[in-house]
Amino acid sequence: MNEISSIINILFQIYYFMIIIYILMSWLPNLRENFIGELLGKLVEPYLSPFRRIIPPLFGTLDISPIVALFVLRFAVVGLHSIVAMIFG
Repeated sequence: MNEISSIINILFQIYYFMIIIYILMSWLPNLRENFIGELLGKLVEPYLSPFRRIIPPLFGTLDISPIVALFVLRFAVVGLHSIVAMIFG
């Protein structure tokens, strides 16, 4: 059980930091156009795009959808831990 929880935590942290790095890359021009930016875009954008469709940017430029997406990801991890605890005791 502890091993499964550890794996879940590690995967969560990796994806969490991938999202943070992808958000920070948007502040610098042309940084998303290199190999790492495109790779992160392919991995992170499918998760962020539903939130961007639901939550419009504030004042036309401030996109808060990644913040909401990170909260939802955290809630999903907590739920996954609960499910694993119920199954494996």
